[in-house]
Amino acid sequence: MGQRFLTAIVLMTASTGTPVLAEGDPERGRELYRPCAACHMIGDGAINRIGPHLDGIVGRPAAVAMGYRYSEALIDAASEGLVWTADALDDFLADPSDYVPGLRMIFRGIQDAQDRADLVAFLREEGGTPDPVYANATAVLLAPSDEVLQILRMEGDAYYGEYLSNECTTCHRPQGGDDIPSIAGMAPVDFIEGLVAYRSGEREHQVMQTITGRLGDEEIAALAAYFETVGQ
Repeated sequence: MGQRFLTAIVLMTASTGTPVLAEGDPERGRELYRPCAACHMIGDGAINRIGPHLDGIVGRPAAVAMGYRYSEALIDAASEGLVWTADALDDFLADPSDYVPGLRMIFRGIQDAQDRADLVAFLREEGGTPDPVYANATAVLLAPSDEVLQILRMEGDAYYGEYLSNECTTCHRPQGGDDIPSIAGMAPVDFIEGLVAYRSGEREHQVMQTITGRLGDEEIAALAAYFETVGQ
């Protein structure tokens, strides 16, 4: 791979597999999906949020949601032919960081095999079948915008960020929650990109748009510097 901030395009050919995991209950999976919904939309009108949308995820090649900037770890997995078959999703959900080392998603995994089967069943039912355009998919690593890069180049004051963090930690607990993800230990580029997207209105969330509308670049850089250190 090239440098993180360069745009890299990796061509890959999708393959399909036959799932062998237990039969799942999509209605129970709907309940299990609630924590995922904090980052991932699925169903009619789904768009990328903190994480990529999951429409057509079962059978979709990895790292192909248009407009989403994936981590290099997932791009590397895509270049090696990773396709999100039901079996692959089952293995991934059991231990995401082991299945894709270096993944930036903060998620501990699901130990119970039936829970995973139910969640995959929901993803299949709610997300539908992959768009045929993914038959020969292109995985794209998008570079951060100029605005994000400008803030990244600033030397964020972690002590100032800690002072500002109370408004964040009111909702974002270190261990995460049912509907709100953890931001502890988040890479600055991901943290900054998220806040800039809310500030510009690219990401829709009334509370986050209100909060980020009050933040300048210096405050965002400081918060990013602080939350990178949390949990270390």
